[in-house]
Amino acid sequence: MSQHGAALQTYNQELVKCLEDMKSRRLELQVQIEAEEDEKNNLQREIEKMSYKLTRINDSLAKRTAVRNEYDRTIAETETAYVKILESSQLLLNMLKREATSLDQSLVKANMEKQCRQ
Repeated sequence: MSQHGAALQTYNQELVKCLEDMKSRRLELQVQIEAEEDEKNNLQREIEKMSYKLTRINDSLAKRTAVRNEYDRTIAETETAYVKILESSQLLLNMLKREATSLDQSLVKANMEKQCRQ
């Protein structure tokens, strides 16, 4: 019977040792779980901050893009109007030169007629 008692005592010691090992592993796992939960929470806060910043930047970009588009439209309209003014100025200059030439020719003709009559 003492053999059974010794075997039982050996099994009991191994069982206690296995339980202690399992508790130790569980504790290590719990520490790892808590560390990962902390990291997860930190990442979640960072995501929220970044998301807020991204929203602000998107809003700012939208406003700036709208203003830039207005600049583009105004510049294009002004350039178009300026080209029309240049074309009109060129036409006016050409017309003025033709009139001046015509008037000069009329004056030369009148002077020639005057000289011929004398």
